[in-house]
Amino acid sequence: MRFLSIYKTAETSTPPSAEYVAKMQKLVEDSMKAGVLLATEGCLPSALGARVRHAGGKVTVTDGPFTESKELVAGFAILQASSKEEAIEIAKTFLDVAGGGECEIRQIFTATDEAPGCTAAQLAEQFAKS
Repeated sequence: MRFLSIYKTAETSTPPSAEYVAKMQKLVEDSMKAGVLLATEGCLPSALGARVRHAGGKVTVTDGPFTESKELVAGFAILQASSKEEAIEIAKTFLDVAGGGECEIRQIFTATDEAPGCTAAQLAEQFAKS
């Protein structure tokens, strides 16, 4: 099973230390070699981003920085795990190196997870069983 791990933390204005970067690079390399990490990327500061919202038929765009947010998405990882519990353990290991923050773990669903020609009702039934 594949899982999306969304890493959220408070935004800082200081770059990471060389020691932190080295520890994170080792974790990434080891996790990729072990086959549990399929992809990962970090995000640049929110000052370079934008939020796009659609509500009530209206689209609004807000440029960063997002100083009102306590925590922001700082990066993501695509994990390969045999269960949600294993994905949680992988996230715990990451957070030990990251030193704080939170990871939201979500199982990834693709059309190939179901039989071809599966109806929306059948998909809803499948999700209800999980």
